[in-house]
Amino acid sequence: MSANIILIQPLVALVVGILILILPRLLNYLIAIYLIFIGLSGLFLQLFTFTTAT
Repeated sequence: MSANIILIQPLVALVVGILILILPRLLNYLIAIYLIFIGLSGLFLQLFTFTTAT
């Protein structure tokens, strides 16, 4: 699962960068959506990753 997140982040950053160049007024919304997505994905990875003590 973490490999998928690592691959998605650069793609999202690239798309957001291109959209900011085309439509600079969307900057606030795109950054907010990106931060929410990264925050939620990090939380879900922490919540659903179970470590067993040996």
